[in-house]
Amino acid sequence: KGPGGEGTSLMECFSPDELRTHLASLRLTEKDAGKGQPMSARRRDAESDKAIAGASESACKACGVERLTFEPPPLYCYSCVGRIKRGQVYFHIPPHASGGEVRKDAWCNGCYTAIAGSIEVEGQKYAKALLAKKKNDDDLEEPWVQCDYCNSWHHQICVLFNGRRNEGGEAPFTCPSCIMSQLEAKTRTPTATRPSSQLPASVLPQTRLSFFLQERLRKVLSSERNERAKLQGKSVEEMPAAEGLTIRVVSSVEKKLETKASFLRAFKDQNYPAEFPYRSKVLLLFQKIEGVDVCLLGIYVQEYGSDCPAPNNRRVYLSYLDSVKYFRPSGIQVAPGMGEPCALRTYCYHQILIGYLQYIKLHGFTSCFIWACPPFQGEDYILYCHPKEQKVPKAEKLREWYLKMLRQAQKEGIVLSLSNLHDEFHLGNQNHDIASATELPYFDGDYFPGVAEDWIPGIQKEHADAAKKNKGKGGKTATAAARKTGKGKRLGAGTPEAELDVELMKKLGVTIANMRQDFIMVHLAHQCVQCRKCIANDNRWYDSTPSAHGAVFELCQECYTVEQALPIHEKRLTNGRDLVCEAIPELPNPDKPDDGEVMESEFFDTRQAFLSLCQGNHFQFDSLRRAKHTTMMVLYHLNNPSEPAFVATCNVCQRELEPGKGWRCETCTDYDICEECKMSKGHEHALVKAGRAAGDRVAMTEGDRRDRQAQITRTMELLVHATSCQVMNCGSPNCTKVKHLFKHAMGCQVKAGGGCQLCRKMWTLLQVHSKGCKTANCPVPRCRDLKEYRHRAQEQVEERRREQYRMYMQAQNAAVASGSAR
Repeated sequence: KGPGGEGTSLMECFSPDELRTHLASLRLTEKDAGKGQPMSARRRDAESDKAIAGASESACKACGVERLTFEPPPLYCYSCVGRIKRGQVYFHIPPHASGGEVRKDAWCNGCYTAIAGSIEVEGQKYAKALLAKKKNDDDLEEPWVQCDYCNSWHHQICVLFNGRRNEGGEAPFTCPSCIMSQLEAKTRTPTATRPSSQLPASVLPQTRLSFFLQERLRKVLSSERNERAKLQGKSVEEMPAAEGLTIRVVSSVEKKLETKASFLRAFKDQNYPAEFPYRSKVLLLFQKIEGVDVCLLGIYVQEYGSDCPAPNNRRVYLSYLDSVKYFRPSGIQVAPGMGEPCALRTYCYHQILIGYLQYIKLHGFTSCFIWACPPFQGEDYILYCHPKEQKVPKAEKLREWYLKMLRQAQKEGIVLSLSNLHDEFHLGNQNHDIASATELPYFDGDYFPGVAEDWIPGIQKEHADAAKKNKGKGGKTATAAARKTGKGKRLGAGTPEAELDVELMKKLGVTIANMRQDFIMVHLAHQCVQCRKCIANDNRWYDSTPSAHGAVFELCQECYTVEQALPIHEKRLTNGRDLVCEAIPELPNPDKPDDGEVMESEFFDTRQAFLSLCQGNHFQFDSLRRAKHTTMMVLYHLNNPSEPAFVATCNVCQRELEPGKGWRCETCTDYDICEECKMSKGHEHALVKAGRAAGDRVAMTEGDRRDRQAQITRTMELLVHATSCQVMNCGSPNCTKVKHLFKHAMGCQVKAGGGCQLCRKMWTLLQVHSKGCKTANCPVPRCRDLKEYRHRAQEQVEERRREQYRMYMQAQNAAVASGSAR
């Protein structure tokens, strides 16, 4: 086979100059490159060759360094959620105890000692005696790859080698030096049509949201560049510009947030919703740096639409945001007059968020909530392993980062007003007008749902103990307290629910009082100050004179009418105000579903899923060379979603059909036929080609994506059917096949972890099913266990975040108390 078409290294797509630029970036430090100052191509190449000339024989021929090791992924105790530090001893389930499966569950020394007899994980019990002792001191070296032509060795990351294409360790690879030699000798040409393993970010499917954000960002960055050129008296072409930016929505799926058990029981008489439907979206920003896409920014949002019950109706929660500091050009300040002073990188990220707020406002959402909680030492939110020189922002700096963006959005008329959770719901009013806990937004992974669930059992216990002491006194004290709070009429004066509600809100108010600015409420629509309802398709009565801090007093028509009916001496809301009436139109309905499609990605289903993918595969962002390789692999997974584990069977000859080899009838239920039977036997209905061939080298089209999703849906339906089917000779040959898989998995001694392909196929089916299953008592085996395991893992992540934030608040409160004492 001649040179070219290997499909294993992104460098196959590079021109000679791009190859030299990439190699120079590996070999030259910032100091060598003149601290970021422009360097001629000739001098750059000379310095690059000089740097590699002194490398040893055993060094990588791309970077000149020998052994490079990965950052060890963080390890947490399964029971107490505490972090197991480097060098500490822990206990784990060894492969021989789990049928060959490599498990990542770990127990610290203290929790291991507390285990009595056995431990249960994913519905399986493991005897304590089987747990193996280990030290957290793994030192993992970066993998190498050898050139097929010159036999030189390179770090896979340096040469942007895709290890997923290295099936059996025999994948072809050509090093950059040989590629350049072959290009100069004209025995090869740069890859023009990229295979699916090397596709750029720009080919990821567009959505209306990503198109809106990218076009808006292009326009504002162009305006800023023009303004910068104007102020410096130079031409626009002379001004450094942020080029090669790509924004994509990589996940957009419907989810349901279940109300936590204690909270739901506590407010069952208030008809509090048992679940809140929402759409989870993931946005990524890429920039092409030195010919390679680099993921710079990741954002997770939750959109609760018009069909979602109160208190989440038409609200958006910005749940996670994370970035790495590789944005180009660096060190450029935004032109004065384009907003508050900031770096171009900050301006770009702010404009993406402002664009998102504008988009959701145009689509009928009325508010956005942001918990400005920075990651804590050693933690990552989305992008794994940040550069060491990138400092983790303190809470004050992160809060100001968001507020600077929101102030600009206010100037542009997108945001109408800003508040915080504490002031919005009067949590500081301990004796009157305090809001009910049922009025607070209830978001997935947010601070309030977690602490409320932690606090409710303790508050109920305190009330039960107090009731025992006051037994026989008629409960007058409780009733009087309920009346004082003003909540008695709504919740039922003196009832346990009323007392719990008041105590819960009081505790929340006291806890977050000094950190109230971290819980940001962003209003995109007008809101009545009295009933806190959105004013739409109604009259708005507002004070024509804003307050000193810019807040506008406004009432809905109903609250204004009630206020006007009161005697003059009782009008506490409108006295002294000059109110003006304005008709507010109806809100548009949010798209459902957005763009008419579902974009599923198992790697971005949750931010923890993506973080785990990166940790498990050592996809790090701690250097530009690693960020390039990591992004390449992320794009590979996005462009090559794994095929469904279940392989269809020909309904005529019963042979298994390889992906892309068979035909499917869209009229009959569960009917597939192979090419030979189609030609010899035929079928009464029209047939369509089934899916893509395994290892297909071209990009997935929208049709391919829909076909793949339809195939997964059919497979999941078949799995549920086969679980409950009692018919011996079921009409579907695929049903019989799934039954055989079940039977095999029950008796197999090798198991999936030991390498059994049938068990792996079954295990993949069960995992895919459990991720999307919404049935409470699902009959599919292990479904409940898998759902509980994932739920517990998510709870642990949230618990760890709340605990770290609690410790941070304690430190802040102590600092405030210390300052007051002085």
